[in-house]
Amino acid sequence: MSSQNNRVAELLAEAWASWAERGAALSAEDWDRPTRLSEWTVRDLYAHVAPVPEQFAGLREAVVDGPAGMTGGAEILRTFNQPGGLAHTAAGQIADMAKEAAKATEPAALIARFGTEGPAALAGIADLSPDTVVEHQLLGKVTVGALGEVALMEATVHLLDLIAAVGGPAPAEGALHFTRGLLAEATDPVAFIEAAAGRSSEPVLPIIR
Repeated sequence: MSSQNNRVAELLAEAWASWAERGAALSAEDWDRPTRLSEWTVRDLYAHVAPVPEQFAGLREAVVDGPAGMTGGAEILRTFNQPGGLAHTAAGQIADMAKEAAKATEPAALIARFGTEGPAALAGIADLSPDTVVEHQLLGKVTVGALGEVALMEATVHLLDLIAAVGGPAPAEGALHFTRGLLAEATDPVAFIEAAAGRSSEPVLPIIR
């Protein structure tokens, strides 16, 4: 694996460990606490972000010949969040799936996914190059590295949602810096730079839903 992909995997495992540690400290009342995401409780949020080991194991079976249509996380984010993209058309379905998963999964099991099962599954595919192409049911041909980048971004953004609901220290600095860079990369560079530099009032945010 490349040093970049190694770093993403390390940061992702670190983020999951933070989710596990925070979950272990939550009270029963905390799990039912609302979040700033419409109609989602803390438990719903955990169910949405929790890694599913079977999906990581399935990557090996999904390996196909290239080239990939998407080779970076920013490309995936642009595709998902474009007008008519899945971030818009499937938002309700994704929210319902999280709520159903939360009902079916006890907090202890969610914590275990972050603390032990997810990291073990991630380690199990450590030999796959970030350039390995897999067939994704929604994205088509995409690289393993691109999927890892999106997973880290999701874990970081939603960790901020968790902190807003129950408090606690900020996410790791490395994860924050990576996520900031990925989100900036996902938007038009000229529009982003000019807005950030105060040269334009053209709206560029939000970048993702």
